[in-house]
Amino acid sequence: MKLIVIAGLTLATQFLSTSGSAQQLEYFGRPVRNIPVSSAVKVGKMIFVSGTPGYKDGKLAIGDFAAQMKQAMDNIADQLKSAGAGWDRVVRTTVMLVRREDFGEMNRIYGAYFAEGKYPARTTTIVAGLPGPDFLVEVECEVVLE
Repeated sequence: MKLIVIAGLTLATQFLSTSGSAQQLEYFGRPVRNIPVSSAVKVGKMIFVSGTPGYKDGKLAIGDFAAQMKQAMDNIADQLKSAGAGWDRVVRTTVMLVRREDFGEMNRIYGAYFAEGKYPARTTTIVAGLPGPDFLVEVECEVVLE
């Protein structure tokens, strides 16, 4: 009897994993300055938000790390909202800093977007540069819905 149940479960698992069609991808945002990238992509119960700089209306606060960090986080908040999520569903972030000395300020601003003690997993890296010569920070994240 156990063998029949195991065989049935094995067949059901194989059928479900191969007979279903691929999950629909939903794209959010539009390419900026002809760069071939989506701001966010939703597949199933996951959302992937691309690396996001602190631009607003095509402008960047040059040299002002705090303004760039806050704007990057606000830009991501807008992407999350358009995809049907919020910061409470973010499970992982990556923050790329150009200047090591901005780490403390980044933590102060970043922490304000999450409920106390409910922070996502995060990797912070210091990079030699970012795509825009005046970018000081870029943030990306992954979200699980429900």
